[in-house]
Amino acid sequence: MKNANRWTLVMFMAAMLTMATASAAQEKTNASQIRLAQGQHATISGVIVSHASDSFLMRDADGKETTVKLSGATAIKEKKSNPFRGAKRYGSEQLVRGLQVEVDGLGDVDGALAARDIRFTQTEYLVANSVESRVTPVEGELKETGDRLTRSEENAKHLTGQVDEVSSIANAARGGAKAAQDTADTAIAGVNAANEKISLVDRETNERISSVDDYVVKENAVIHFKLGSALLSSDAKEQLDRLVQESKDNKGYVVEVTGFASSDGDASSNRILSKHRADAVVQYLADNLVPLRRIVTPFGFGVNQPVADNKTPAGRVENRRVEVKILTSKGLTEGKPADATAAAVRK
Repeated sequence: MKNANRWTLVMFMAAMLTMATASAAQEKTNASQIRLAQGQHATISGVIVSHASDSFLMRDADGKETTVKLSGATAIKEKKSNPFRGAKRYGSEQLVRGLQVEVDGLGDVDGALAARDIRFTQTEYLVANSVESRVTPVEGELKETGDRLTRSEENAKHLTGQVDEVSSIANAARGGAKAAQDTADTAIAGVNAANEKISLVDRETNERISSVDDYVVKENAVIHFKLGSALLSSDAKEQLDRLVQESKDNKGYVVEVTGFASSDGDASSNRILSKHRADAVVQYLADNLVPLRRIVTPFGFGVNQPVADNKTPAGRVENRRVEVKILTSKGLTEGKPADATAAAVRK
């Protein structure tokens, strides 16, 4: 919020300086105009520098100006980054000075851009609208002051010896107008840079949302069982106690429990036995305050997926097991977008 206020203040001060010296600034050579061939398709981005009821003048990053014409068919929409909601609609009265817009349309007979779609972000509108609401009252006061100064200047010209002094004042005003224009251009460039940084943060946020279902193993344990048994040994309980303690510091985690059996006995019995072993581990974890919402539905694989050779006694001992894995979501545990936003603003 502080950074947004800072940008608003910069834009406000720059706009006041520009408007206070508007009469002198008009003597500056006009920016090059973009003229489009009739029917030529174009998409142009820039800042609104002036507007009327059915048109506005837009200046791009290279200083080139384009006249944009509005019609009843012109769609004025929010340029949004959230794909899960619809874009907001705006009216032509919300196309205020200082607003960064993207215009898509066709060239008309006058070489202007007849707009079909006009888009801008909510952030860009809030900044521009804040500046407009502060500048308009001040602009009226400046015009009234300028009128009084003009009358005084005309009277002064009738006084002997005052012509040279008035000329010097006018020259100084021209220099001030150029400085004010340079300040406004710098402020607009700063807003464009801030918009680019906001777009970067939006892309990083979308990447994190996409990785919410991408899990990685943080902790794991292998619990062994006696032949034909699904009872937890004291050593198995100690392993599970350590796993529960280590999982308390994890955020956005789930527990995966899978049971297995050796080749002793028939395949059907071994599948049931492996499921009972997985259930015994889940029961112990739940009894030790692991929330059930964290535990993935346990499963028994029977003799499938052996880790050792079932032809040897030692191998069969290794295969009579339950694997317990603590999985964490990459999207919830990696760097937060808020951190990226703060970093972008500090640059």
